[in-house]
Amino acid sequence: MVLKVHGLIEKWSHKSIIGYTDDETVMLDFDNTTFKTVRYWASKVKKKFRLGGFIILKSSKDCYHIVFDRKVSWRENVRIMAWVCLLSKHMKVTGWFILQCIKEGSTLRVSPKREKPSPRIVFRCGEENGQIESFLKYRKLIKNIIRKLKAD
Repeated sequence: MVLKVHGLIEKWSHKSIIGYTDDETVMLDFDNTTFKTVRYWASKVKKKFRLGGFIILKSSKDCYHIVFDRKVSWRENVRIMAWVCLLSKHMKVTGWFILQCIKEGSTLRVSPKREKPSPRIVFRCGEENGQIESFLKYRKLIKNIIRKLKAD
């Protein structure tokens, strides 16, 4: 695995992949999708479901994660994710959605994965003082732990 720290590339030797799992945060994982399409769906979902704001993270080439700001119930979360799957007809998002339903919580990667670095924020829109703030605190904690492990 590769970890990008302050512009340097270092190997992440652990085989574990660390993710953020939550049942009250609307999150989406778009693989093999253009940034323009991801931003379109993020804006549409934010507006339709009044989710306050969102961030888009790039996890690898044409692979993006979206995290929305407003806290929701698991029931509403599933409803929103299903709505995106039905309207977008995106098979990768639908496959990811089904796995989240089985686990009863949404998970997005925050650590490096094989040769892929940790997902990085590429776009912000609207409020970030709710679920996004919690996500970013956890993400920072994980990055600090990885940094300390690399130093040892």
